[in-house]
Amino acid sequence: MLADYHIHTKMCGHATGELEEYLFVAQRLGLDEIGFSDHLPLYFLPPEEIIPDYAMPESDMPVYVDAVRELQKKDGSVQVKLGVEADYIPGYEDRLEKLLKSYPFDYIIGSVHFIEGWSFDRQEEIGRYSEWDIWELYERYFALVQQAALSGLFDVMAHPDLIKKFNFIPSRDLIPLYEDTAQAFKKAGVCVEVNTAGLRYPVREIYPSQSFLKVAFRYGLPVILGSDAHLPEHVGTGLVEAVTLLRKIGYTEITLFEQRRRYKRTIC
Repeated sequence: MLADYHIHTKMCGHATGELEEYLFVAQRLGLDEIGFSDHLPLYFLPPEEIIPDYAMPESDMPVYVDAVRELQKKDGSVQVKLGVEADYIPGYEDRLEKLLKSYPFDYIIGSVHFIEGWSFDRQEEIGRYSEWDIWELYERYFALVQQAALSGLFDVMAHPDLIKKFNFIPSRDLIPLYEDTAQAFKKAGVCVEVNTAGLRYPVREIYPSQSFLKVAFRYGLPVILGSDAHLPEHVGTGLVEAVTLLRKIGYTEITLFEQRRRYKRTIC
């Protein structure tokens, strides 16, 4: 059982490819399920500050939802799920909740890409890492991830240690941050996304790290799989490595979703 629940399309503004192209690759690979999870509009920014290549405009949300639902109606070997990835910004929870409740998502992925207005995972803004003490940056990032999980808005927390993307890693022990984050996830009842996109970036490591996943397993946190595909050929990449890692740690199941309800499947 392999499922890729983190797939973006051209509709998010910074990926390419039609929904059907991503589905075709999934069929060719023999995946059981895929979930489209394009970026929710940047609900927390005024219109004049919207980043045009980051997320779809709000007017495109119905188009995206309808397109995925039409694809769900087609017979095929791969089940298609309707998801979305939403950035968490403190202070905008009510606005986000209203937007999320407007659509019949199968699952909602929460993520943190912004710290005090800085889009830290964009190559164009990598220079700003020099403005931070890296340990303090990690503390700030994981505090936001925990706050996002505890908001109750999300089913899944995406790439929980995304802050390591460009391989800026503090020398101090990260286990205390992982422990605090796992405790927050447990309290919130969210899933941990095992995201293989890190293998394509300077850190060359799955999100989250093996150390994080060991803590997650100890807390009994459920996991889902995602490639974070931004090109059709990214679909399913790294999932075999992810499953190998999960089984090494002790996981035997992944979590899947339908209409915000969970079910589990054994991983081979």
